[in-house]
Amino acid sequence: MNTITRIVAKGLLITVLFGSAVFATERKPLFVREGVWRGVFTVNEASVPFNFEFKGKDPEHVVFSLITGSRRDDFMVKRIADDSLFIKMNTYDAALFARIESDGRITGEYRKLTPDFRENALPFVAEAGKKYRFTEPGKDVKPGADLSGKWELQIYGKEPIPNRIGLLKQNGNKLTGVIMSVLGDSRELEGTVQGNEFELSGFTGPSPIYIKGHINNDKSFTGELSLGTDNNVKLDGNKNPYAELPDLNKLTYLKEGNKEPDFPLPDLNGGQISLSDALCKGQAVNEEVTSAWYLNCIYHTASLAPRFRKNKAHGVEVIATGFEQKEEVEYARYTLRNLKDKYSIEYDIPFGSIADKKVVSETLPSLNRMMAFPTTITIDLNGDISRYHQLVSCA
Repeated sequence: MNTITRIVAKGLLITVLFGSAVFATERKPLFVREGVWRGVFTVNEASVPFNFEFKGKDPEHVVFSLITGSRRDDFMVKRIADDSLFIKMNTYDAALFARIESDGRITGEYRKLTPDFRENALPFVAEAGKKYRFTEPGKDVKPGADLSGKWELQIYGKEPIPNRIGLLKQNGNKLTGVIMSVLGDSRELEGTVQGNEFELSGFTGPSPIYIKGHINNDKSFTGELSLGTDNNVKLDGNKNPYAELPDLNKLTYLKEGNKEPDFPLPDLNGGQISLSDALCKGQAVNEEVTSAWYLNCIYHTASLAPRFRKNKAHGVEVIATGFEQKEEVEYARYTLRNLKDKYSIEYDIPFGSIADKKVVSETLPSLNRMMAFPTTITIDLNGDISRYHQLVSCA
């Protein structure tokens, strides 16, 4: 190769390399495929599937919808890099961090956003176009039993746990249901029965729920219940059409000698508010013990806020004391203000303290104990408590 040829060849090589660099720089950012997807979390070494849909061709307009049975929960998507997405779980202080891979899959993590929260993140992988949940089409095994009906569930944990009730419905291999307890319910779960094994999962924004079990010869079952990043417990199930939860109106009551659970607590505007402020107006009051992070509280708020707007002119007041995942007032004002904006809440939401039932009982010392989020305390025009209610289902 002569000198001129070498120079031309070298120049061509430089041009090709430079052109490749320009092409790489101008590469169009990756985005997700519209339609239904199947994601799989890794929870305590178990694979926990969930289904979702992307609708919209660009991150400025796309909606991310979690799908469980007949239920859909919508969330907005934000691009944080050319190949990365951030999906905030609405008022829950958690999010999905997702990376779009070159093969079209999505990988990422479910993370709590609470400052200094050290709970482990949950990794996940998702593939487009897969609508099944647990078992691929054509690979079903004949069910060993029909699990439809009401089930009494005995839970085994490190500390005593009140029994729960399972309401299940089975159609062939498909299994759906809800788990109810004095603390709330699981929302809709979806799963499958394969031979003598069954699985259920649910994900609506808070940590995913996963149940797996084995059907015994006597048609009872044994299994495990995992609440995502929170805990994992053993359970036994026995079909019982007469199973009932404790009377929810009798779990919490006013201690003898007390009139109402008064409190001076910080509000969202830097001031303080007291229950007696509303009572002085001569109005009946619903005192709500709630939070911006707990599933049942969110759905209760979504129902309560419009009812209050409709009836506030009739002499009814609501005060919703928020108990959050951190004890800091500024953090609570951030989460509770998001809740207020999301549901156009027109009643006051003072901050109680950290979301711990023992702490709630100390914050409201006139009550015997705090059992569940949310709890409603109805106080009449005379300042007397006329009703307590711990909500089981807001679906």
